[in-house]
Amino acid sequence: MLKAQELRDQSVEELEASYLDCQKELFHMINEMKQTKKIEKPHLIREKKRGIARLLTIIKEKKEKARG
Repeated sequence: MLKAQELRDQSVEELEASYLDCQKELFHMINEMKQTKKIEKPHLIREKKRGIARLLTIIKEKKEKARG
């Protein structure tokens, strides 16, 4: 996952596309965990959730800044 400063350099459209990709990856990770009752790298789920939160925060900041 990129750092917050690197994400701020991207456009809102790019950030939203990254958000959707992260959501899909998280879904597949959780789905795999539920099916097999184990996952190779469980720490990646927490990192993915934090990355999604970081993306949403920056998207919100950019939209607020564009409004006024």
